[in-house]
Amino acid sequence: MFVQPTMSDVNQQQAQPLKRELSFLDLIIIGVVGAVGTGILFSAAAMTGIAGPGSWLGWLLGGIFYLFIGLTFAELVTTYPEAGGPSRYALYTHGWFTNTINSLADLIWYIFIPPIEAFAVVDGLSIFNSGLVTSSGAPTLLGGAIAAVLMLFMVPFNYFGIRAFGRSTVIFGIVKLFFFIAVGIGLAALVYKGANLTAYGGFLPFGFSGVFLAIPFAMFAFGGIRVLPDYAEESKKFRKLPLAIIIVVIGQLLIYLFLDWVFVTGIDWNRLGIPVGSWSGVGAISGNPFITIAHSYNSTLILVFTIIIGIIGPFIVGYIYLGGGSRILFAQGRTRIMPNIMKYVHKKYSVPYWALLILALIGGILAFVSAPIPSIYGLIEDAVVAGYLGFAVNPVALVVSRRQGATRFRIPGGIIIAPIAFISASLIIFWSGWTTVNYAVAILTVGVVIFGLILPLVRNTYRRDFKHVANSLWYILYIVFMLGMTYIGSDGALNILGFYEATAVVVIVSVAVFFPFGVLSGLKQKMDNPDYATISEVEEGEPIVLT
Repeated sequence: MFVQPTMSDVNQQQAQPLKRELSFLDLIIIGVVGAVGTGILFSAAAMTGIAGPGSWLGWLLGGIFYLFIGLTFAELVTTYPEAGGPSRYALYTHGWFTNTINSLADLIWYIFIPPIEAFAVVDGLSIFNSGLVTSSGAPTLLGGAIAAVLMLFMVPFNYFGIRAFGRSTVIFGIVKLFFFIAVGIGLAALVYKGANLTAYGGFLPFGFSGVFLAIPFAMFAFGGIRVLPDYAEESKKFRKLPLAIIIVVIGQLLIYLFLDWVFVTGIDWNRLGIPVGSWSGVGAISGNPFITIAHSYNSTLILVFTIIIGIIGPFIVGYIYLGGGSRILFAQGRTRIMPNIMKYVHKKYSVPYWALLILALIGGILAFVSAPIPSIYGLIEDAVVAGYLGFAVNPVALVVSRRQGATRFRIPGGIIIAPIAFISASLIIFWSGWTTVNYAVAILTVGVVIFGLILPLVRNTYRRDFKHVANSLWYILYIVFMLGMTYIGSDGALNILGFYEATAVVVIVSVAVFFPFGVLSGLKQKMDNPDYATISEVEEGEPIVLT
């Protein structure tokens, strides 16, 4: 029998604190295994199809770019160690409306990733049932239905408390990493075709433009550190979060460089049925490329290991991101972007359970209704672009937070790191191309209209929420600029500017115009509105501090 909750129950659910249970090791394992999954399994082939052996350089540059972005997280997370923190940093530095745009961009990233990982699991299962995917690698209706069910299976890993989440992730994560490394070593020992690195058009058959165009696929794979700040409020060692972020980025990068090298040198053109030296044919491999290569060599043990990582690898990434995404919705509930139900915390397990369940439901619906229309590569691109539109705010927030005097820990060289991180985010967006950016901006625009414009008018909170709309002008114009550059660039509809010329324009305008514009648009004092406060701010009168 359903019992209507009383107002006392509702208030208690909103005031229930999150528990600080994640250790330093938990954070590192969560960050690494939360990245090593679909990104390397599918992106390696997509990147090689665009850049040839130069895909290895794409991974390296992508890791460097992401390190700069990660360092901005490292500084801000120690100042604001909140659940879903990156989706609230802009609130303190630029006000509610900027934060709404920023956090919705983050949310799109998190909405896409669990279904992507579910699709990847389905692709791994397709070796047992070919009816789960089409010839192009997209899921069939049956595959989409299984992906939707997998979304529900991800819920229990997050529902029964953060301690259970951390312990299960460490155990499964270590097993997962063992299989990934074992597959890499096995393929390298089984076959090594060094000629693939230089014989077919050289190491850079498509020039540096191919490397740059491949980087957005790599950036999807580096998303593991993004979840660390989201779990900051549930972490025991706040001061070690910057070190954890750096370790995770470097750890991911080393794994990706190794596996990409194994992939490129493991290509046997004849066995795969690809014309010798046709790199674009590698990018067209349907299904999980590592499973395809292992299967082509008739190595039972490696094939079994590859199937295992093709199934458990993406699933673990999916449930980690489902948990991280629930913290984004939780943060948006605190900021009054989403309804109050998003910040309800389970009285026993201390998790934002409504945010978790709603995100899983959305992901399940998305997984089912999107099959078999989009390819997994298209979903990867869309998720990356939306995420980096959100990430671009944080380097600006870092500088503004310093000017406000709110920063508690300063990354050495932060005044240089911030603009480089801003440029990095801009380039990743631009290199993703017109079609992808156009789609991501369209989704973001719809979200902003509903939650940033219509909802405040309906609930009559527009005087409070629109107070700092002027401070968001730089961000709106920046998104329009990025959209326009992809339209007129070499990968756009007009092709007015060549690739290198357009890239130079993006770099110069980003760092010379929009970065300082964003800094100057920051609030003089940290936003301090009790309507948007966290529980700790309401109860203690100040943000959570490091101890």
